[in-house]
Amino acid sequence: MLYYAIVFLVVALIAAVLGFGGIAGAAAGIAKILFVVFIILFIASLILGRRGPRV
Repeated sequence: MLYYAIVFLVVALIAAVLGFGGIAGAAAGIAKILFVVFIILFIASLILGRRGPRV
């Protein structure tokens, strides 16, 4: 998921340099959403993944 966030960020940067403001804004918005989802899932996996075996 982080990979797709970086891809959309690069697409947004390239579109902004070429002058496509609408596409750049949309790609940047998608990149933000994917990054936030990645952070939430990463934190959840850290919290839930640390549980040891139940003995």
